[in-house]
Amino acid sequence: MAHVGALPKIHRYVTAHDDKGKAVFSTKFDDESKMKPNDDGIAFALSYTTKGFPVSMDDDEDLNVYDKYLNDAPGLVVSGGTVLRHVDIPPNTECKMHRTVSLDYGAVLEGEVECLLDSGEKRLMKRGDVCIQRGTMHQWINHSKTEWTRMLFVLQESKPLKVAGETFGEHLAGMPGVRSSD
Repeated sequence: MAHVGALPKIHRYVTAHDDKGKAVFSTKFDDESKMKPNDDGIAFALSYTTKGFPVSMDDDEDLNVYDKYLNDAPGLVVSGGTVLRHVDIPPNTECKMHRTVSLDYGAVLEGEVECLLDSGEKRLMKRGDVCIQRGTMHQWINHSKTEWTRMLFVLQESKPLKVAGETFGEHLAGMPGVRSSD
């Protein structure tokens, strides 16, 4: 399924400072955050990443971290950092049930998507809705026959989830093109 033109291009504008400390827009990166489709048609854009807390912006350290990850994409989560990612889900498509070791904020920007949990509970999310994923097994399903869904995710690494004495780690089995987190 063709992705080009299905949804508008994503422009993300990174700010910086000139040599006098005045705010400017950085020219280090192209303004377009480019979508890269996987084999299942779901497309991802790595719109920003950080590593370390608190984030250091001195001498553009954070820009250099992001540049490194643009050239060697991370897994879904960056250890000790954050990830800002756009995800486009084609019509009539579902991702695999998965879990990350992270606290995720997933906001619907365009279309609708169902969030299905491994318990069978589900919610239909519409534009503007947000799901806070807390280490749960879940999947995203676009039931529309014609409309794409675009989501914006912010992921922050978490400790592995412990429930009733069992520890739950990352589970990404069967997700094409998605690497394990570093």
